[in-house]
Amino acid sequence: MNNELKGSDLTRAMLAGGHKQIWCAVCDESDEQAMMDHYDNDFTAYIVSFHDGYFHCRAGTPWSFAVPIKISAVTQHEIEI
Repeated sequence: MNNELKGSDLTRAMLAGGHKQIWCAVCDESDEQAMMDHYDNDFTAYIVSFHDGYFHCRAGTPWSFAVPIKISAVTQHEIEI
């Protein structure tokens, strides 16, 4: 059995472990929906807390699901120019 934390469970564990701001894909439907492509919308936020059953971003907006993500710059090698 794999007990590796992922998705919103991982975000909750990171907050409990002392992380202050976690860049996440956010959604009110599911972890999977949070990770889908949302054309023309910005569904990412810095999550700063979890209480009352919701993740809260720096702006104070509550979210039901928050999946930690990482953003990195694309390199020339990756796009083969």
